[in-house]
Amino acid sequence: MSELSKIAPKHTIAVLVDNEPGVLARVVGLFSGRGYNIESLTVAEVDAGRDRSRINIVTSGNEMIIDQIRAQLERLIPVCRVVDLTEDGPSVERELALVKVVAQGENRIEALRVADIFRARAVDSTLNSFVFEVTGDSGKINAFIDLMQPLGLAEISRTGVVAIARGADAM
Repeated sequence: MSELSKIAPKHTIAVLVDNEPGVLARVVGLFSGRGYNIESLTVAEVDAGRDRSRINIVTSGNEMIIDQIRAQLERLIPVCRVVDLTEDGPSVERELALVKVVAQGENRIEALRVADIFRARAVDSTLNSFVFEVTGDSGKINAFIDLMQPLGLAEISRTGVVAIARGADAM
């Protein structure tokens, strides 16, 4: 974690782009070229008919840096729209994680208890391990992982943040 991300607030930025080769590289290059960190990145096609994809980026920065990121993103040719979901009103953010726990005996039972509290589903189970699927905001995912650590946490795979504005307005 960079020094900037420890003190600067996190922002979730949604970017609607034309779905064409090289767009993601250009967006990521904009961040790396200016020394900005991407804490989470998701991208998927959202409108096949219009050939559009949505990129959700979680980054950190003060107001000036976030404004600069937005302005730079808006200048990229394949970018159709940029929205800072953190600043532009209420939004919903979720993340999914698959968490593998290798445990036996009491740790195995405790892992199931913790999973139940977090409403995590066991999507795979063997005599020695579980793979749990947990969804929620990043804080919930982090808390679940922290509690699984002493119980035999073996591996984690996270999707990154997906987000959408609340209400009737759409990108």
